[in-house]
Amino acid sequence: MVKIGFCDDDLSTLNELTALLGQYRAQRHEEITYITFHSSLELLADIEKGVRFDILFLDIIMPGENGISAAREIRQYDSAVKIIFLTSSSEFAIQSYSVGAYFYQIKPIHAGKFYELMDSVLNDHKRSQQCSLILRCKNGISRIDLEKLEYCEVIGRTLLFHMENGTVLESTGSLDDLCSKLTQYQNYLRPHRSFLINLEYVHSISYKGITMASHAEIPIPHGKCSKIKNLYLSYAFRKRQVLLS
Repeated sequence: MVKIGFCDDDLSTLNELTALLGQYRAQRHEEITYITFHSSLELLADIEKGVRFDILFLDIIMPGENGISAAREIRQYDSAVKIIFLTSSSEFAIQSYSVGAYFYQIKPIHAGKFYELMDSVLNDHKRSQQCSLILRCKNGISRIDLEKLEYCEVIGRTLLFHMENGTVLESTGSLDDLCSKLTQYQNYLRPHRSFLINLEYVHSISYKGITMASHAEIPIPHGKCSKIKNLYLSYAFRKRQVLLS
């Protein structure tokens, strides 16, 4: 079931959104639940307790902490939630995308636009659900988009998930278990017992190691360079990527 959060200090806006969602659920036959919040502080308190949303409608201009600032904090707990900003001004449009906003909607939001937006975000959500991973982190439960996972390393019983935006998430577990969960995805390779990499982010491979897009250096065991190169080239050819020599 899809879970949506509505956060706006204007009660009339919340009533309009929940009414539109009720109509949408009935007409589209979608199973959707929701929670409303009257301030970003209420929302953040629940998120810090471990409450997670698939989609979040977040007002920007609110008393106390504004929506942009709240979104930055939310991203520390959940990098995958789709945030739709609501505002009466285009003033914060550029800032909204710095926190990975899905959409920036100018108020008022009418039924036609709401339906169009919901159709789009639900389709994206369903696609991302097929390629996501739930982690138990220090700050609670986090969901990551596997397409944005650059590489993972294990230190003792701690898994460090390095995301494309530089964020590093910590979770307990074993790399063996993680690899077994990702066997259905062809873009993951374990070149070293302590590392799992996303081949989409490989920059170069040499006998010294693998250089990732972030310039991180992943070690290669002695004598394994040729095998790893061949595995990468096989993946690149399947993706129809061009090789120049």
